[in-house]
Amino acid sequence: MNRNSDRILTTHAGRLAGGRELAQMARNTTGFADWARTEMKAAVARQVDMGIDVISDGEFGKFGGYDYYSKRMSGISRRPVQPGEPAVMSQQTNERLAFAEFYADMAGGQSIGANAEDMRRWQTVQPQRMICNGPLSYTGQAQVQRDIDHFKAALAGVAAGETFMCVLAPGWIEHSLYNEYYKTDEEFLFGIAGAMKHEYKAIVDAGFILQLDDPGLPDTYDMIVPAPAIEEYRRFAEIRVDAMNHALAGLPQDRIRYHICWGSWHGPHSHDLELKYVVDLMLKVNAQAYSVEAANPRHEHEWKVWKDTKLPEGKILIPGVVSHASNVVEHPELVADRIIQYASLVGRENVIAGTDCGMGGRVHMQVGWAKLQALVEGAERASKELWKR
Repeated sequence: MNRNSDRILTTHAGRLAGGRELAQMARNTTGFADWARTEMKAAVARQVDMGIDVISDGEFGKFGGYDYYSKRMSGISRRPVQPGEPAVMSQQTNERLAFAEFYADMAGGQSIGANAEDMRRWQTVQPQRMICNGPLSYTGQAQVQRDIDHFKAALAGVAAGETFMCVLAPGWIEHSLYNEYYKTDEEFLFGIAGAMKHEYKAIVDAGFILQLDDPGLPDTYDMIVPAPAIEEYRRFAEIRVDAMNHALAGLPQDRIRYHICWGSWHGPHSHDLELKYVVDLMLKVNAQAYSVEAANPRHEHEWKVWKDTKLPEGKILIPGVVSHASNVVEHPELVADRIIQYASLVGRENVIAGTDCGMGGRVHMQVGWAKLQALVEGAERASKELWKR
C-alpha cells in the first residue's frame, strides 16, 4: 500500500450507494446491472476528481441477505422466523432492550432523526432467517468476477491512485447466517472462512486492495443477551480473528486492510464495547492497515487508546475523521485537528485519513459527498501543519 511521504493520504470505508435507491433498483432485475455500472462509473470519477487517494467501487450492486449469499456459498437456505427469535443478531441486543421505546417508535414509522426511513428498513423484523444447513463451499466465482470486471470498466480512462474492494469478514457474515449444520461454533466459523477465502484471493489477484469489513469484532458484544464478561467475550472474538486469518493465509499483508466499526444505525450506541478491549485482537489480523471508527461522539475519545497501544512496525492506521452517524458536515479544521492528533501518536507516515463507515445508506449521499470533501480539505490542512509548508 502507498504510505504518506509528504502529505496525508485519504480514503473512506467503501460504500457510496444510497440505501433507498439501491434497495429500489435491486427489485428491478432487468435494469439493476446497467444502473449499478452507470452509478459506479460516476462515483469512481467523482472520487478521483475530489482528490481521494485510495478509492473504492462504491459497492454498487452489492446488498446482503439470502439472495446475495446463496449465490456465493452452497449450504445456505432460509426458513420462517420462529416466535421469539430474531432474523439477524442485530435485532436482539442489550441496547434494544434498554431503549425499547425508542426502537418501537422507529419501527412504527415515527421520525426519530436522520435517515429514519433507511433505519426502519434495515432494523424491522424480517420474515425469514438465513441458515446454514449443509457444508459451506464457495460458488460465487462468476459473481466476484462480475464485481471485478465492473470496477475495472469504471476505472478505464480514469487517473485513479490505489483502489480497494470490500468483502465481509467471516465473523460479520455470521451475524445474519445461523448455524444449523456444524457441530461447533468454531467449525461453523472456519467453514465460512474456508468458503470466503476464494473471494478474498480473487480480489487481491485482480490487483485491488482487499478491505475486510468486520463490525462484528466489537459490535457482537451487544448482540449477546445478557452481555458476557469482557474476558469471556475476548475468547469469543479471538476465535473469529483466528478464522479471519485462516481465510487470509497466503495473501500478502500489504494488499489487505481491515475495517471495524460499531454498526451504521443511528441509535444511542450506549452499549458499544470500548475499543481498548479488542484493539490487541484487531492488530492480530494479518493486514497492513486498520480502519477504525473514531469520529462520532461515542468513540471520538478513543484516540487515547493509542497512547498505550503501539502500532506495529510497518502498519497503517486509518482513523475515521468524518462520521456517518450525523448529517452535520464536519468543518475541515476539525478534520485536520483529528488527523494531527493521530499523527502525533502513531507517526505522520502511518496515518491515512478515512471515514467511520461507508456513507451510502447511512446519510443522504449529497451529505455524504460533502463529508468526503471535508475529509480531503482537512487532510490538506493537516499536511501543511505536519510538514510545515
